[in-house]
Amino acid sequence: MYSIPAPMLAKAAASIPDPAKKPMLYEPKWDGFRGLVAWDGEEIEIGSRGAKPLTRYFPELVEQLAAILPGPCLLDGEIVVATGPAGAQRLDWEALSQRIHPAASRVAKLATETPAMFIAFDLLADGEEDLQQHPFRERRARLEGMLSDAPHPLHLTRATDDPDLARRWLAEFEGAGLDGVVAKPLDDAYAPGKRTLIKIKHARTADVVALGYRVHKSGSGVGSLLVGLYDETGALRQVGGVAAWTDAMRQKLVDDLAPLVVRDEAGDAVTGESERSRFTGAKDMTFVRLRPELVLEVRYDQLEGDRFRHTVQFERWRPDREARSCTYDQLETVAGYDLADVLQ
Repeated sequence: MYSIPAPMLAKAAASIPDPAKKPMLYEPKWDGFRGLVAWDGEEIEIGSRGAKPLTRYFPELVEQLAAILPGPCLLDGEIVVATGPAGAQRLDWEALSQRIHPAASRVAKLATETPAMFIAFDLLADGEEDLQQHPFRERRARLEGMLSDAPHPLHLTRATDDPDLARRWLAEFEGAGLDGVVAKPLDDAYAPGKRTLIKIKHARTADVVALGYRVHKSGSGVGSLLVGLYDETGALRQVGGVAAWTDAMRQKLVDDLAPLVVRDEAGDAVTGESERSRFTGAKDMTFVRLRPELVLEVRYDQLEGDRFRHTVQFERWRPDREARSCTYDQLETVAGYDLADVLQ
């Protein structure tokens, strides 16, 4: 069996990089689980970005990839799940996240109900030949030769050297649930664990209401500020959290937020508990409740259902805004795009 390396990573950029400065290949940025598939001719192993084995959670991929791959190899790619009717499918993060379950019976059930796909975008080994020191342009060419006729659920990601087409993908493919565009230097070797790729993601702003905060894991200061939006019924719904405060700001926020803390008759702070998922584990999900009066502007990339897909970034305070004016209506609506048109 191949030794599965740490995956090559990406650093964020605000726009599509100019290929005149460095030759680039552009790919859609798939919103799924990073997976490195090792096939030695007898067994399939799937490693993750965090070194957590994913093999047991995707038995359908293990069975199907073993039958499809022409020979021993080590692939880098993304595990995704698509849902929706024909002609309007999109990536479904929630359905994918449900696949990580401790019960074997549940894993088997979901493998049938929400089967996964593997989107390959790099070839790290072919037979006994280690390709990690070869330039990406060579690895990509060999990957294309290997997977040119591969059937579903194994797909070769689209790629282009045209920055204008990459910009179009950035705008259009979000409608199919994709996360942006990745730019990859064509002359670079594979760099495990290094952020040598470039990711360009969607960035938007929204005015949200502070509804609570969690204490920092150190036990002192604000760790994350929970934020919400008002829905069409007038209910304030939690939509995400703002983190990454400096040490000084974490302490300052405790004092700044103190007048807004909801207290009981005894004068003690009232706490709540956020919804749990399989990713939170035993993490303390309690938070200190705040009166919904403070408005802040945040940067976000995209929504997953009615919540922000990722942790959002603080932009500025908005003392000029009334909390009740912070509704879902301000969020950008993305035009739908059929995932099948991305896979082709």
